[in-house]
Amino acid sequence: MRGAFPAFRAAPPLAPDELAGLACEPEVESRLVRSGSARTIGEPAFVVEHGPFDEQRFAALPERDWTLLVQDVDKQAPELADLLDPFRFVPDWRIDDLMVSYATDGGGVGPHLDQYDVFLVQGLGRRRWRIAAPQAGEAALVDGLELKVLARFEAADEWVLEPGDLLYLPPGVPHEGVALGDCMTFSVGFRAPSGRELHADLAELLYQGLPEAARFADPDLEAADPAMRGEIDPNALARVRAAVRAGFAATDAELDAWFARFVTEPKPQLRPEAPDQPLDPEALADEIRRGAALARDPRSRLAWVASPGGDLVLAADGEAHPLPAKLRPLAVLLCAERELPPDALRRYLDDPVARALLAALHAQGCLDLDPT
Repeated sequence: MRGAFPAFRAAPPLAPDELAGLACEPEVESRLVRSGSARTIGEPAFVVEHGPFDEQRFAALPERDWTLLVQDVDKQAPELADLLDPFRFVPDWRIDDLMVSYATDGGGVGPHLDQYDVFLVQGLGRRRWRIAAPQAGEAALVDGLELKVLARFEAADEWVLEPGDLLYLPPGVPHEGVALGDCMTFSVGFRAPSGRELHADLAELLYQGLPEAARFADPDLEAADPAMRGEIDPNALARVRAAVRAGFAATDAELDAWFARFVTEPKPQLRPEAPDQPLDPEALADEIRRGAALARDPRSRLAWVASPGGDLVLAADGEAHPLPAKLRPLAVLLCAERELPPDALRRYLDDPVARALLAALHAQGCLDLDPT
């Protein structure tokens, strides 16, 4: 899409020096990828360094063939969160983060593919993007690299993106971007958890819910045939299968609530900080009545899920908050808006459950209080 973000033609919303400054912060996830002339003789084709970086590291880099990538910039620089608004045609829980990269001439991370949707907005300079036909099955990777670089890449099409241009890449499409001079790219990634991630998290939840006293038992055990002492007999196998399946006997409502917690769980370094002095429900309600506003912490993730009976669960940063059906408008409001003026909240302050919810979210660090 040519000129999708016309304001970028004048200047990107983030300067290269500001991006480098973020990469020096300890709580920011960043990587430096060197290739070509930026590598030392004998090093692999692509060399990855992980932040945080010292300012002197950037001063020591050559003039070309390196890329700096910084994750979750929308949470570190909240003024950039508005860049995600054009992509909110999908539910918020599907949007992962805004990653920003700065590359010198020739810089790139090699041909690769992502298993999720990606929108790439050119913010500064020019970058050539090449794509290949979608991969069928497992893609072969170059051995010995930390990056997942495709061993085989035959370009089928290419475009040069100018400031403000946008490129959409569906999941599974091999692609490669190379900087044509110094450039910046703003990448909007979407969440697509793998089956392995889902099963691992659910298994951990089920494990925590199993009592220690629940053990294998066979009160009807019969004496073993001396010749068959090594056999795990069918009766024992049936008891084991029943015991294992019993641990996975979660209801649909329990699975729905678990998934809401799963997709709102933040990265450890991005978990909002709890206030030093959280307010109880009545004190917080009084502050709102006197004109205080609430604002969602830019690092916080919220989603809600309704049950067949009409009640719902609001998930905030991996924590579940059950709510009655009548508070559905409040859940919708909290998930949809980043700024919550007092006029939008006062109608809920007479409800003790709503007051308790707002206080709990404030105590989590999800909602910040603005006394003005």
